[in-house]
Amino acid sequence: MRYKLSLALAFFLFIALSAKAQMPGQTADILIKNAKILDGTGNSWFYGDIAIGGGKIIQIGKLSSWNAKKIIDATGLVAAPGFIDVHTHIEGDEVKNPEATNFIYDGVTTVITGNCGSSDANIGRYLRKIDSLQTSVNVAVLVGHNDVRKAVMGRASRNPTEAEMQAMEKIVDKAMRDGAVGMSTGLIYIPGTYSTTEEIVRLAKVAAKYNGVYASHMRDEGDSVVEAINEALYIGTAANMPVQISHFKLSGQQNWGRSSETLPLIINARKKGLDVTIDQYPYTASSTSLSTLIPDWVLADGQDSIVARLARPAIRKEVTQYMLARLAKRKLQHFSYPVVASYKSDSSFNGKSIEEVNLSLGKKHTATQEAETIIQMMEKGGASMVFHGMSELDIKAIMRYPFNMFASDASIRVYKEGNPHPRGYGTNARVLKKYVREENVIGLEEAVRRMTSLPAQKFGFADRGLLRQNFAADIVLFNEAEVGDRAEYKNPHQYAVGFNYVIVNGVVTIDAGVHTGARAGVAIRK
Repeated sequence: MRYKLSLALAFFLFIALSAKAQMPGQTADILIKNAKILDGTGNSWFYGDIAIGGGKIIQIGKLSSWNAKKIIDATGLVAAPGFIDVHTHIEGDEVKNPEATNFIYDGVTTVITGNCGSSDANIGRYLRKIDSLQTSVNVAVLVGHNDVRKAVMGRASRNPTEAEMQAMEKIVDKAMRDGAVGMSTGLIYIPGTYSTTEEIVRLAKVAAKYNGVYASHMRDEGDSVVEAINEALYIGTAANMPVQISHFKLSGQQNWGRSSETLPLIINARKKGLDVTIDQYPYTASSTSLSTLIPDWVLADGQDSIVARLARPAIRKEVTQYMLARLAKRKLQHFSYPVVASYKSDSSFNGKSIEEVNLSLGKKHTATQEAETIIQMMEKGGASMVFHGMSELDIKAIMRYPFNMFASDASIRVYKEGNPHPRGYGTNARVLKKYVREENVIGLEEAVRRMTSLPAQKFGFADRGLLRQNFAADIVLFNEAEVGDRAEYKNPHQYAVGFNYVIVNGVVTIDAGVHTGARAGVAIRK
């Protein structure tokens, strides 16, 4: 009798288990199978599957019983959180190219714009525009000190009155309430260069009330870089807020090797309790305005004033002597290091150095004549430039610092427009190819951490930067043996390769290496 009961029990147990086995598994919108998962923490990779539903990650693990509307076989691919570019300048270009192809093909799913003191002064209006545009990338924004100052004082070279100061504080306060993630400065640009440290501290204190970050393009990245770093650290300390030093570098041959002097300043500040981090682009050339070659005081009050000043022979001579002195400091005989990226007055200049432009105009092959060419270009509105002048050894030393992120310092590129810096097409891919795979400067897990969780932590993105349940489904799938940049200085309009899939808020935006046209990005508000 007991034997019969045991058989009956076994039979019913078998039926129950069989029924359970035949029950359909859970269903996701997207199921990523067989991926080599790097979760963004910097921890070692593991093999697994990722289920996505409702724009979120709903499960990670061995999900053999799961079904999905779309299954991605990620065999041989690395799955990582979507990359966060902490330093971009997309204002204006998001309208021209809302698909943000150069960023998406480089694995970027979120950008932070409003850097270097330049933003829409009305952050609420800007974020509403992002909502309406529906870009392919998520967008967060800093309120830019330069444009706040312009809104109140124009391009005036003076200190603000107390009334003007309070007006600027109100703009920053509203910007933070409207969703800005912090305040940026561009202290080599007009009118930021005219501001005192204490002016910036007062405005930073306003942003600090809302847990904002102070992100700074410092006053100098060359000869006076130590003083500039110390100013940024002082502002963060005085305002009691986190500091992000933008595109940390050493400009000019005379400053090569000084990373051994500048990095300890950051390390020591962190030891003292200041939340300070840095970012860099992995190139030995920078990109900014031609105007940075001439004295700040020449640039006050707008283009008409610039032209009027430069028309005076004495000032023209003084400006020329200023430029020649800076060239001599670089130990160069010609202006070969500044290359035209975009010159609206004559596009034939694009891609040529100032030395080459000067020769093409039939002028004498002298630095004095090249300086005159620069002045003439400024009289016609200036130009966007690429400046060659950094050391690869400094690039690598800075890259090894663990609280350093990667950032393109780029706009949304319009394909084949101008001759821009290649960083806009290949920053992350270059790090993964050159500095991880080929030269082993940093490890893969660490590189991914710098591109994902570190920036997310810094700027307060609570549900991004990690592959974690209930986090936003911003995910990249790339082939670590093939990922790489193709953009070059002479031929910059080339997309990165190796990013097989890019998913933004649960929507496949790169599918088998091709942009789908999806625009699932959102405006991120603090």
